[in-house]
Amino acid sequence: MGHTIEMPYGRTTLRAGLPHDVSFFRMEMARAPEIADPVTALRAALHGPIGMDEGALKGIQHGERVAIVLSDAFRHTGIAELLPALVEEVFRRGVNAADLSFLVATGVHRPPTSDELGKIMGAELYARYGAQCFPHVPEDANALLFAGNTSRGTPVWLNRRLFAVDRVILTGTVVLHYFAGFGGGRKSIVPGLAGEQTIAANHSLNLHPSDDRLNPDVQIGRLVGNPVAEDMAESAAFAPVHCIVNTVLNRENRIAGLFVGERNAAHEAACDFAAKMYEAPLPHAADLVIASAGAAHNFVQSHKALFNAYQAMKPGGRIVFLSPAHEGLGAAGFREWLALGSRHAVIRRLRESAEINGQTALSTLEKAPSAVMVTEMETADVGLTGGRKGESFQAAVDLCLRELAEAGVNRPSVCLMPCASYTVPIS
Repeated sequence: MGHTIEMPYGRTTLRAGLPHDVSFFRMEMARAPEIADPVTALRAALHGPIGMDEGALKGIQHGERVAIVLSDAFRHTGIAELLPALVEEVFRRGVNAADLSFLVATGVHRPPTSDELGKIMGAELYARYGAQCFPHVPEDANALLFAGNTSRGTPVWLNRRLFAVDRVILTGTVVLHYFAGFGGGRKSIVPGLAGEQTIAANHSLNLHPSDDRLNPDVQIGRLVGNPVAEDMAESAAFAPVHCIVNTVLNRENRIAGLFVGERNAAHEAACDFAAKMYEAPLPHAADLVIASAGAAHNFVQSHKALFNAYQAMKPGGRIVFLSPAHEGLGAAGFREWLALGSRHAVIRRLRESAEINGQTALSTLEKAPSAVMVTEMETADVGLTGGRKGESFQAAVDLCLRELAEAGVNRPSVCLMPCASYTVPIS
């Protein structure tokens, strides 16, 4: 009798069998209870913010214009649950309803649909203020304002609506990020509300300054000494950010941590909390990693799960990668970067013209050749990544085990990562 394993796939669960003599272990983010009353917690946090001497909304006055920045549809943040109370507190400071706006920090992702905006803001707020909600369009030069250059030479073009208001409140969620170190905080500005040129220049710092390889200082979970993260912070400082409201979510996508206050201090506190929850000790690298990207819409969004799975794999190992990706590869232009076919070709092109999709393609072409994917993507698109498409979950598992046996690994160790997008292996 073998082992039956279950893994999440979109909104369902897939099952497959492993031979009885295969040893396996699970790696998951730590369990954390949800905050019992997030709205009450928000009100308390606004009155006692991190890194601010007075209340988080202190200083906002009658007649001022306030913009609240929201994440896009590709990440769950829990902010919709808090947004009505945050808006109410802003109005208590004397802000008029007509002077409140919402900016959706899309970065280079597609703009959200009206249905998605209803989920991002919450149905009631969207019905009332949907006309005052503006998704960012990074390629629209007329919508951008030049704010200056960072010390690393990044030209900072930001959504001009940031400078048409008196106060900016950033919202979002904090997870570990494979080259920004962490999400949340400054990422709502860069890349969230930045122009294409700014995003590309910042992300190009992922490359080694002189060698044909990645910069070793750019690491997941690292802010200090990480040139991408430090440049993001410097870029975001050009925006008039009043305060931030950042969540950290648990396995059930419920709010486990809430961090409100000054943009750097509150973000750093959220990062410390997130690291404790999302980082998982890796007992040993595995011959086969079976990893789920959950309900990721496209491959670009799945990539972070593939990145984490690759960190748990032995050199020469295999990954069974579950990624619905019903929207296909994802961001416009990503296909062209993958079509370059090799990491060296991508690096050469990136040095000529830095671009966000090139950074993701560079990482994908390193990691996807180890993967057999269970996905809704077209077979040809899977092939562009360097990976292969499995006919089913069981077929993908059997193929990887067979190839490992042919390589002399007859009793492979197997690592299960049911929450691979958020679980970061730490040796």
